[in-house]
Amino acid sequence: MTAFKTIVSLVFVIAGFVLADESETGGKPDNLDFLVITVATNETDGYNRFMRSAKLYTIPVKVLGMGEVWKGGDVKRTVGGGHKVNLLKKALEEYKDDKEKIVAFTDSYDVIFAGSPEKIIQQFKTFQARVVFSAEGFCWPDQNLADQYPAAPLRGKRFLNSGGFIGYASDLYEIVSHKEIDDSDDDQLYYTLIYLDAGLRDKFQMKLDHRAEIFQNLNGAVSDIEIRFRGKEAYVQNTAYKTVPLIVHGNGPAKLALNTLGNYLAYSWNEEDGCTACWEDMKSLEKKEEAEYPVVVMGVFIGAPTPFLEEFLTKISGITYPKRRIHLFIHNNAEYHSKQIEEFVKEVGPLYKSVKFIRHTDDIKEWHSRNLAIEECVQKKCDYYFNVDAVAQIDNPHILKLLIEQNRPIVAPMMIRPYKAWSNFWGSLTSDGFYARSFDYMDIVQNTKKGLWNVPYISGCYLVQGYLIHNPETKPSYINGLLDPDMAFCTNMREKDVFMYVSNRLNWGHLINNEEFDTSHLHNEMWEIFNNRWDWELRYLHPNYSHSLDPNKTVEQPCPDVFWFPLFSVRFTNELVSEMEHFGKWSDGSNYDDRLAGAYENVPTRDIHMNQIGYEIEWLHILKEYVRPLQERVFLGYFHDPPRSIMNFVVRYRPDEQPSLRPHHDSSTYTINVALNRAGIDYEGGGVRFIRYNCSLIETRQGWTMMHPGRLTHYHEGLTTTKGTRYIMISFIDP
Repeated sequence: MTAFKTIVSLVFVIAGFVLADESETGGKPDNLDFLVITVATNETDGYNRFMRSAKLYTIPVKVLGMGEVWKGGDVKRTVGGGHKVNLLKKALEEYKDDKEKIVAFTDSYDVIFAGSPEKIIQQFKTFQARVVFSAEGFCWPDQNLADQYPAAPLRGKRFLNSGGFIGYASDLYEIVSHKEIDDSDDDQLYYTLIYLDAGLRDKFQMKLDHRAEIFQNLNGAVSDIEIRFRGKEAYVQNTAYKTVPLIVHGNGPAKLALNTLGNYLAYSWNEEDGCTACWEDMKSLEKKEEAEYPVVVMGVFIGAPTPFLEEFLTKISGITYPKRRIHLFIHNNAEYHSKQIEEFVKEVGPLYKSVKFIRHTDDIKEWHSRNLAIEECVQKKCDYYFNVDAVAQIDNPHILKLLIEQNRPIVAPMMIRPYKAWSNFWGSLTSDGFYARSFDYMDIVQNTKKGLWNVPYISGCYLVQGYLIHNPETKPSYINGLLDPDMAFCTNMREKDVFMYVSNRLNWGHLINNEEFDTSHLHNEMWEIFNNRWDWELRYLHPNYSHSLDPNKTVEQPCPDVFWFPLFSVRFTNELVSEMEHFGKWSDGSNYDDRLAGAYENVPTRDIHMNQIGYEIEWLHILKEYVRPLQERVFLGYFHDPPRSIMNFVVRYRPDEQPSLRPHHDSSTYTINVALNRAGIDYEGGGVRFIRYNCSLIETRQGWTMMHPGRLTHYHEGLTTTKGTRYIMISFIDP
């Protein structure tokens, strides 16, 4: 049965037509005496979807009760719906003597048409009945009546469902006029008792659609359903009965399944054109002056220490939307970021229309701060509320304008954790309201299907239309029992029958993983190579790293078999030096070294090993993922994955400490030597000389690595640093 909600109408114009109370809409083929009647007291998102499908299939629809107070009870949670019967009885009075007119009654908030009037009538006539009701697998609302039902043929669904039925007008009028029913009584029980009376069943020639030939009730049958395509038209295939139902009903808890199917049905999406429904009802801001742009409250939430927040804040301020039309709301609940956020607000805050800043010292819980952002939207008379959490890295600066133009009640830009299937939406839910994977989740996440998808859960980044916020019946709230704020928000919006969409039409951005962010270091993002590889690479790899892997480009070779590659960004080298100096325990440059097996170093340097600062695992991963491909490019025929290295260390050269290094071979198959600071600026002198070739490399480049064989051929020495401090990073690979 349909959930009728006594909420204020949500104005949502569909395909250019506007509905009135007891109006008849949609096309009507001249040769068909056919009418669909439905009841809807409010224009919910589900109702608009229903009417859109009717229009596309030219199905004439008469709407009863629009704008009236719903008197049928809370049928989403308990029995009720008698109000529908009484409205239908009144509407059928004008057809009570018409024995030829075919009338279908369906719910509207959770129904989608998937076929034309001709197909519906044709299928109805194959039943050779005067009235056909839809069928389901559950005997509701009175399980005690189950034994009174006739057996269903061919394993069909046995029990009557009142969310959809079709028949001749005169017979339907007799059925709804059979006896009085209170508005608050249960409509399904009313029809069930008539059907179970053998005499009345025969009188009205009533049958059930046991095998979903016209009506598909989804509750208990979702696993039987597949979306298939006939050219550009999506249809529902019932695999249990090998039927193609024409009216799909998301009864009971199956409404989320209907939402998923609705992403395809009624010409919403097809394999050739993609998302055709995406283009409907869009708005454009192109010709508007800045002063005419919608007013937006942008809520920015930092709930916990989050890596790469610097980039996040840069992207927030870089959104290409007039800042004087944005009210900025910031809640920082992480002491770790307090200085950073204070500086951000001081620097960019004056550019916005207004700023409301809640600090971690204000001790406001997350769900309350999010509700405060909604209240800020009310006070500022906002047109939109744009929520952005610190884990949502916005890579498309036009995001806000584009989401507004998409013009949906709530829309989230799809974001994923790079290289993962983890996203900011759920395709489905379990029966207790937690994550479940829809049949198309991976297609959406992997962008093999692009479009605008009705989903039950979104988080991280989303846009809410202001009319929802200003309507007390649909106003968002982040509190629902003990649910976390995101779960509470989505649960509340689902209960208010508000659709939430996720869009993967464009590349919007990506998600950060902050769940295991270790803040015990000086530069903590250096350690994020595993959890946030994408952002780590953007910050720490040299911008031209990939050029060295291009077979069409020549690798620089300053000395024989000494290759030179851009490997790290300047920022990485500076932060690595900073970490080493912060640790501060440089070796003394003597042959005695208790860090080594045997405690003896043949060619000692002033250095700190990577394992001393807790970076050994990360460094070995760098060797595997970024150094090994460079090696395979230049030393053809040598493969060793993963590379092995037990000596990884930063060396410090100073005139007053250790200015140079005597000639030596490295204990390696090959060595990398990364310049960590600037020759001629941070230090003078220095460099390396390969003695056999009498070839020196002095003007090293910060972030670039030399790669050369370690044994036999490349006997070399460290040249004298005459001024300043020189830092290099050394790895002896495959000793």
